Amino acid sequence: MNKQELVDGVAAATGANKATTGEAIDAFICAVMTAVRKGDTVQLIGCRSFSTGARAAGVGPNSATGAEVQIVAAK
Repeated sequence: MNKQELVDGVAAATGANKATTGEAIDAFICAVMTAVRKGDTVQLIGCRSFSTGARAAGVGPNSATGAEVQIVAAK
């Protein structure tokens, strides 16, 4: 499902127009992204949770050559 299909589905289920529904979904996504960027966890009971995780540095293969490359740590 892409974003437009989500807007269409929510608009149909609520009876709201697609423009208002799209704005509400954009606001929801923005609020979740803002909270996660601050380091908070957003938990939607029965659905999922959004948070940042840490990835340790390591060694992995270069997909083009197969040679080992260093992978930097990241969030």
